[in-house]
Amino acid sequence: MKKAFFFVFPMALITAFSTASAFKLAGTVTDESGAPVSGALIKLLAKGDSTQTDKDGKFTIQEDQTSLPSGSFKPGHISISDGVLRFSQSSNAPVQVSIFDVMGNRVLRQDLLGSGQVDLRQGVTAQGTYFAKVRVGSAIETVRFTANGSRFSATADATYDKRGHKALLKPGDGDTLRVIASGFDTLKVAIPNLDTTVTLKLKKASSVTPGEQTYAFGYAMGNAPTPSKGCGKDNTLKDNFKFTSAGIEHEIYLTMPENYDKNKPYRLVFGMHYMGGSAKNVATREAYYGLRNQSGAKENTIFVAPHGYTTETDRSGKETENPWRCGDDKDHIFFDEFLTYLNENLCVDTSRVFSVGFSFGAMFSNALAQDFQHRLRGVVVFATMDQVIYLPKNKGLPIAWMGTVGMGDELCTPKLGRSARDRILKNNGKPDADGNFTDARGEEAEEYSGGKHVCYDYKTVDPRFPVKWCTFDGKHAYNASDDGKVWTTPTAWEFITQF
Repeated sequence: MKKAFFFVFPMALITAFSTASAFKLAGTVTDESGAPVSGALIKLLAKGDSTQTDKDGKFTIQEDQTSLPSGSFKPGHISISDGVLRFSQSSNAPVQVSIFDVMGNRVLRQDLLGSGQVDLRQGVTAQGTYFAKVRVGSAIETVRFTANGSRFSATADATYDKRGHKALLKPGDGDTLRVIASGFDTLKVAIPNLDTTVTLKLKKASSVTPGEQTYAFGYAMGNAPTPSKGCGKDNTLKDNFKFTSAGIEHEIYLTMPENYDKNKPYRLVFGMHYMGGSAKNVATREAYYGLRNQSGAKENTIFVAPHGYTTETDRSGKETENPWRCGDDKDHIFFDEFLTYLNENLCVDTSRVFSVGFSFGAMFSNALAQDFQHRLRGVVVFATMDQVIYLPKNKGLPIAWMGTVGMGDELCTPKLGRSARDRILKNNGKPDADGNFTDARGEEAEEYSGGKHVCYDYKTVDPRFPVKWCTFDGKHAYNASDDGKVWTTPTAWEFITQF
């Protein structure tokens, strides 16, 4: 087990500011036959920049020269010299230190508070090249170092990437590029110089059953499980623990399957809480909106509920708690990092990950459906809308989607629910002759007009990315019923388990 020795003592520190170097990383992603792979997610693990391939399998990640004024790196002060990180943090947010090997595997993570210093080389025991990522609030500093007994050679001059994140890693020093595409094994490759052009070739996923149809994006219905890196590891995660991302600590509730088998890939379902609710309530009192109590759920599904509140102070000084509104893309960064953490520590079927939520939790799930199509198989949203929280630019890829709305809902109205649904339908139409997904918004759904609830399944969508729209006589609720019997939960479970 890797060990780190952190020696902490008070000090005051100041960080230098400078201008970032520009680079342009271009490339092409193909399969083993040389055919282009479209929709592949490309990410530089140390810098955090990401994009996806176009229909020709091509991509570009570019950072233009940028300079920021002195003092803009807030909160906290950081400097690095001779392999030693010195930090001073006055807020309650910790200084988060993560160390990765050249293939992007995290080998250590530790949160630091107050002021002090850390010898990064003591965070690993094996010789080799590593990347240390230091996060303070919304600022990120990354540096490469070698753990071989030699002196640390990185510069202490600070630079910034295009998002305003602080970074010591220069383009010439390189990074690790990760490529994720449905039906293919994940590829990680070290790029020694970011100002270059690369050609990358993906291998068909080893978990694909012989004869099973594969696609440039997405999975076949009933596809073989795709095991995560955590398969084969003993589970060491507690039922209740903390996870810090972007300087924000999230409380996590985890409900494991009965008789968990570390070698069996399990379906993973996120339960996203609503305003006034909590992760604890979703996991315990509400049993993940009732899904945990459905047939086979306790044996075959990992459930997890993250706490998404953040405290904001208005101009009058009044503090309020708001769910899933941490500012810009912080909640999405959290989801990305936390899902990776679960995949690395549990045996997850990465092709069957779902997000389910009600009200604000539905809004967050619907927001994730705009840019995590490569990591989420589908979402279920009880009373959602396309407002209030951060909505990223839609990547234009399809995702399975089910939504419910009460025709008398005065908070998340049917009109706002339809807007969320239509954003999905635009991507989910059956592929054209070139394999591009078409717009399915032209089909009109049947809706409630009396009697019991109505669920409508769209016919013009790709069958691998179904869209279900359910309306009923009622108001703001996730547990609507007919004749005293809740129908929303079993309908949602049937939707999730059809894959």
